[in-house]
Amino acid sequence: MENAATRLAEVRSNIARVCKPARRKPEDVTLIAVSKTHSPEAIQPLIDAGQRVFGENRVQEAQGKWPALQEAHPDIELHLIGQLQSNKAEEAVALFDYIHGLDRPSLLTALAKAMDKAGRQVPCFVQVNIGDEPQKGGCPISDLPAFLAAVRSADIPLAGLMCIPPADTEAAPFFAFLAKLAADNGVTGLSMGMSGDYETAVMLGATHVRVGTALFGHRG
Repeated sequence: MENAATRLAEVRSNIARVCKPARRKPEDVTLIAVSKTHSPEAIQPLIDAGQRVFGENRVQEAQGKWPALQEAHPDIELHLIGQLQSNKAEEAVALFDYIHGLDRPSLLTALAKAMDKAGRQVPCFVQVNIGDEPQKGGCPISDLPAFLAAVRSADIPLAGLMCIPPADTEAAPFFAFLAKLAADNGVTGLSMGMSGDYETAVMLGATHVRVGTALFGHRG
């Protein structure tokens, strides 16, 4: 418990510290604790320390552990931050409060249908392939304006843009580029930044940071 509380306080303190020179309010940055691969027993200390927003990569894994945790803590907000297969759209809409990986027309169609069927509107971040990497998911930058128009016309709540910069490179230029794309397209939310670079992301406008290791610690 003490370790979880200490790590959480440290991350929150770092966010508050970098908000000052950026002239931002710490409460405008949502800290998503990335709990993928962690058991309910590992997650509970962070809940006890006051964390209420969590992120999972896979629908199936989340189904196995979150319903019981959410029953005990109804104020928990759950974000799907991994890639989503279209055939899992209904399950994702039923379980998650936000979806971060909307990146292609087929998924847009599946999510719109699932939300209509469930009578539940789940805000979505559009994932942008910010480094133009063929192996990564994400909407190509050149397709972004048309794709955002399609999202809006499908009546899916648009939470913002999301990106994962290329590994082993300086993240700042990619975060700045995502912020520019958001501004150019009238989008306010920015899901960017992980354990190694969330402070940089906050300085450059992130509204949601996805932090795992810095909160859960390294695996032994």
